[in-house]
Amino acid sequence: MRYLEGGFRGGAEEERGESDAGVAEESDSSEDEEEHIGYDIAGKKIRKQAKRDKIDSFLAGVDDSKNWRKIYDEYNDEEIELTKEERRLIGRILKGKTPHADVDPYAPYVDWFEWEEKGMPLSGAPEPKRRFIPSKWEHKKVVKYVRAIRKGLIKFEKQKEKPRFYMLWGDDSSSAENTRHGLSYIPAPKPKLPGHDESYNPSVEYIPTQEEINSYQLMYDEDRPKFIPRRFESLRNVPAYESAIRDAFERSLDLYLCPRTRKKRINIDPESLKPKLPSRKDLKPYPSLCYLEYKGHTGSVKSISVQITGQWIASGSTDGTVRVWDVETGRCLKVWEFGESIQHVAWNPLPDLPLLAVSVGQDVVLLDTGLGNAEEQFRAKRTAPCDTKPLVRWLRHDKLDAIRLEHSKAVSSVEWHFKGDYFITVAPTILIHRLSKKLTFNPLKKLHGLPVSSVFHPSRRILFIATKKNVRVYDLSMEKPKFMKKLEPSIREISSVAVHPGGDNVIVGSKEGKLCWFDMDLSAHPKDITNVAFHRSYPLFASSSDDCTAYVFHGMVYSDLNQNPLIVPLEILRGMIRLPDSGILDCKFHPRQPWLFTAGADSVIKLYCH
Repeated sequence: MRYLEGGFRGGAEEERGESDAGVAEESDSSEDEEEHIGYDIAGKKIRKQAKRDKIDSFLAGVDDSKNWRKIYDEYNDEEIELTKEERRLIGRILKGKTPHADVDPYAPYVDWFEWEEKGMPLSGAPEPKRRFIPSKWEHKKVVKYVRAIRKGLIKFEKQKEKPRFYMLWGDDSSSAENTRHGLSYIPAPKPKLPGHDESYNPSVEYIPTQEEINSYQLMYDEDRPKFIPRRFESLRNVPAYESAIRDAFERSLDLYLCPRTRKKRINIDPESLKPKLPSRKDLKPYPSLCYLEYKGHTGSVKSISVQITGQWIASGSTDGTVRVWDVETGRCLKVWEFGESIQHVAWNPLPDLPLLAVSVGQDVVLLDTGLGNAEEQFRAKRTAPCDTKPLVRWLRHDKLDAIRLEHSKAVSSVEWHFKGDYFITVAPTILIHRLSKKLTFNPLKKLHGLPVSSVFHPSRRILFIATKKNVRVYDLSMEKPKFMKKLEPSIREISSVAVHPGGDNVIVGSKEGKLCWFDMDLSAHPKDITNVAFHRSYPLFASSSDDCTAYVFHGMVYSDLNQNPLIVPLEILRGMIRLPDSGILDCKFHPRQPWLFTAGADSVIKLYCH
């Protein structure tokens, strides 16, 4: 009531003078006498707060440290505590400043009118009335044009008439006759127009020789040409076409029986079909630069192996030596002479058992490296040989103070089990050896193909055997190995195989430069791939090739089985000296750091770091 009567005064109300002011004072006094200040949404009265005595309010203000911030709102009948921002605004107003500090009251004036090129200033006179009244001169001009059109003095272009004729070989898909039913009309394909071959007097290059005509008889009917060009002196000498009726009949059948469908062309940007891969900067660290070289071999380094702690690396070469290097310094710690080309070296995965398995010729030698503390060396010397028969003989190697496993055929590779008590050899049969009991047994009597490599599962009793054509998976938890599945990589010849530390993914390298990734749950180099390797802790895997390059990939395997692994190419490592038909022969990752070791045919071992 107070707002309506006091806020909208103007015009005639101001003329009333004092009488209206008296009415407003009476209404204000009547409001103060009421016990309520308004009504809520349900129509109920909102009672006023009970007024306290001034002494009580003074005593309450003395006890309240925030009383100086509070003010009484008469309109809403409540006490309001001012915020810090509101107090700042009130302070600025009392000082005669603008309420907001961001406002500059003395900002420079921007003159929007260009005074330099104008001859006179803008006028402040109101708009004339003639600008809002239709012009009589425009009306006379319109009347003049209308009279000229009626008399024919002004003529317009006539609409173009539809042509009475149409092109015989044109597209009749939009003709009114074919679209009268409201359906999409698909025109019949036009027959091929005659060319130079069908001419009665073609050029010499279009006329086949007798030998070509005889070769047509040896072709299949679908490949044989339907018409053989001939030359006539005049059009009068051209005989009737013998297949004219047959061709017309086949054309009628094509138009009547062949179904026609409209193919919708989809314009898609080829770049949009490529998967969106993360940036290589977000996938660091990964090996990219050559940090250290290990030189000492005189022949090609065929195999390398990194000790489980990452402190030492072993290498085997065609010069008949096995060397152990310190990873950080590159110093050669030990050298063993075998006098024969080394095929494969592999460290025992147990950190407290520093044994090195070496395959040379028909033997597998277990070397006591003498590294580690006294307790580790004592445990390594306890692995004494024992003479057992049939498959492999466990003998003492007196010259090297090691254990020698004598096989009947040459051994191509040696791989340890993750527990360190078992290791497997390919010679060319698959043999599993137990170190603690000096036993050798052949779990697979019959192999489907010539084995190339074999590895154990990193955490389960599963064996992967790679032949030249496929990879077969066996379960070793039973008394007799049970065949589980076969991985078909569809490549010419398999060269190497590696298992992801999680055990659910396998990568296979081939001798034709292809690298295949297999998901066990779902089941390119220009030259031969010599080896593939997974990192133990980082999502990295690599492949080495005879083209003197090593490819490093990011391979993230997710715990969600419905999500495919993420594979991103990261780096191509180069730097090896190219030799005829050989390049990088082996590659291995450091067990803890994102480092990659490569063994080349140039007798140099290289370490690549991030």
